[in-house]
Amino acid sequence: MEIGIYTFGERTVDPETGQLISPEERLRRLMEEIELADQVGLDVFGIGEHHRPDYTVSAPAVVLAAAGARTKRIRLTSAVNVLSSDDPVRVFQQFATLDLLTQGRAEIMVGRGSFIESFPLFGYDLKDYDELFEEKLDLLLKLRESEKVTWSGKHRPPLDNRGVYPRPLQTPLPVWVAVGGTPESAIRAGMLGLPMALGIIGGLPERFAPFARLHREAAQKAGHKPPRLSINSHGFLADSSREAADTAYPAFKTMMDRLGRERGWPPMTREQFEFSLSLRGANFVGSPEQVIEKILFQHEIFGHDRFLLQLTVGTLPHKKVLHAIELLGTKVAPAVKREIARANRKS
Repeated sequence: MEIGIYTFGERTVDPETGQLISPEERLRRLMEEIELADQVGLDVFGIGEHHRPDYTVSAPAVVLAAAGARTKRIRLTSAVNVLSSDDPVRVFQQFATLDLLTQGRAEIMVGRGSFIESFPLFGYDLKDYDELFEEKLDLLLKLRESEKVTWSGKHRPPLDNRGVYPRPLQTPLPVWVAVGGTPESAIRAGMLGLPMALGIIGGLPERFAPFARLHREAAQKAGHKPPRLSINSHGFLADSSREAADTAYPAFKTMMDRLGRERGWPPMTREQFEFSLSLRGANFVGSPEQVIEKILFQHEIFGHDRFLLQLTVGTLPHKKVLHAIELLGTKVAPAVKREIARANRKS
């Protein structure tokens, strides 16, 4: 199993200073986080796209290119690109360039977007939400298949045997589809033979097992090999479970309550947060031993190939974030990989 981290460059009040963290400082910290993740042996680092004042990353490829210059081994992916409101040609060119700069470490993770700010910002109509994603994903996949492309659609000018450059080092350039709670999205990814990143940030994880099954069944029916599956979740690590919970809870509550005010959720209580830390809860907040146990528990449910953890759900003390990355890379990842390898040998 590959284990890594993803972030959106969250920008909330710094608990150490009581001040709203500046975009410059958040990006400086983010570079340190990615560099350390590479040094401690983590496999993947993902950067998500948002167009809001409480996040600092609107251009994932730019941030990942900066990270590529400071890392040697770790794979660098978007998490996600909001493909519906972007131009697939530019997305492909950006990540092909990133792939060349990093000697083949780039990936694209695309999604429809859980926020809507990018649609009016770039002149798209929300009534076309689903159609935009399906059409633009089709173009993106054609771009990675061949150097010259002929294509036409409803929401972008056609291409008539046009070459798109540069070409990436990897053939094909990896494209993942991020899925939240829509079965149709899992089926679409499977039919296309694409790996799927399943976001689980609430509820009981076993409720999401049908998404993994639908993904694999659709791929099989379409004649594809079993595609890869990633589980993407919130979490935080510290030396003890209590320290992890006490550190993470204020930041988690700030972000989830902010989303709740926009989407009609009630405020998060400490009791709800504590339940989410249990073995059957959605959040991976705890000691390394607890996180190891929880990853292996979910692996029994999903049989996934990758696990990505969003460590910074809101601004947290930077030294504690770095320590959490160290724990994930030096204690959690080796133990999980050993246990899964042992189980595979037995089977």
